[in-house]
Amino acid sequence: MAHEWDAGHYLRFADARTLPAIDLLSRIALEAPRSVVDLGCGPGNSTAPLKARWPHAAVTGIDSSAELLDTARRDHPGARFVAGDIRDWAPPKPPDVVFANASLQWVGDHQRLMPHLFEQVGPGGVFAVQMPRNHDFATHALMRRVADEGDWRDRLVGAREPSPVKPPEFYYDLFAPRSAGFTVWETNYIQVMDGVEAVIAWLHGTGLRPFLARLSEAERPVFLDRYAALLKDAYPARADGKILLPYPRLFFIAVRPG
Repeated sequence: MAHEWDAGHYLRFADARTLPAIDLLSRIALEAPRSVVDLGCGPGNSTAPLKARWPHAAVTGIDSSAELLDTARRDHPGARFVAGDIRDWAPPKPPDVVFANASLQWVGDHQRLMPHLFEQVGPGGVFAVQMPRNHDFATHALMRRVADEGDWRDRLVGAREPSPVKPPEFYYDLFAPRSAGFTVWETNYIQVMDGVEAVIAWLHGTGLRPFLARLSEAERPVFLDRYAALLKDAYPARADGKILLPYPRLFFIAVRPG
């Protein structure tokens, strides 16, 4: 990616970002996998629960960001972290668990990608995935609106491609014929935020990142001020001044035959 990930921004809301990973992990039925891969591990906040649940497993985090991997190695010495690209990832030996928490929404062509990743899992192993499904929510629609309104319009074309995440039915049709067991569900996490500034801080490390990367230092505050004004209309403060931010996420678990 053109703009490096910022571990500090990402980890500012580490608890909220890790909760879906814990919810996904809780639905995996394997008792004692020997090898576990955290695909798109980021700074290791999703890797730590994997190591805690399976302390005797060889746990490996894979990510393309050098900065996030440096943070993961520093904060989670019990796991191994290596650089890799999800698009063509193929391990030398099939792991028992491939865990992808909030990473595959950054990679396109799920029709090809998902079966490829599933094939990397060992017999009887598990492919467990969680992805945000909020591309059409106001938070993201308003980013695109601001990108389309300013003098930066031409530079921001294609900054963030449409989300590749599909409805649950797509993944069911893709995996049910291939798997020994398939479970899919959605959860809408209603996050209580201190205000519009907190919403922007939450998105600064993820959804806003591709837009801000193409702007100059002088343009970024202008972009964010316009975005903040639109967010205030879309997410009015509640009785106590807080903002309720809906954050829907799609989960599925596919079990390899054998």
